[in-house]
Amino acid sequence: MSRLDAFIKRVTAQRACLNEIARRLAGRPGPILELGLGNGRTYDHLRNLLPQRKIYVCERTIAAHPDCIPPTGLLLLGDLRETLPTARARLSDRVALVHLDAGNGDIPASKALAECITPLIVPLLRLDGVLVSEPAVAADELWPLALPRGIKPGRYNLYRRINHQPSP
Repeated sequence: MSRLDAFIKRVTAQRACLNEIARRLAGRPGPILELGLGNGRTYDHLRNLLPQRKIYVCERTIAAHPDCIPPTGLLLLGDLRETLPTARARLSDRVALVHLDAGNGDIPASKALAECITPLIVPLLRLDGVLVSEPAVAADELWPLALPRGIKPGRYNLYRRINHQPSP
């Protein structure tokens, strides 16, 4: 598969997952947390999908299109391992949706970062809050959700925060 085809499949899965979760969040309170701004495409999509929600963004350095840069009060600049603990005082147990898209094309590094920050993400999510993530993650409080129809398992991942593993 070409890199272009792989990119198209990834962003198609990303869009399908975000659209599905936005639909499920109707009536549930809480802000959104975007982890990794990149050029701002996903941030722009989220603010169009959920215009009534505050969208906080964590990013190391800003390289986004000027129209896709969040307001200063919603932008947390720096390494995720440092900004997420800082965000905890403001967002603990309140976030309805976290989108983790901090990858840079280096799959092992992206997985390692996701493993490192997952324990920092979980406390930010409200119960029944959702994590949408390209890399698969694991935590006792995260329960995998079914992907939208047509999305290949593993291409993107959805998790719901729970108190404990539900009974079968």
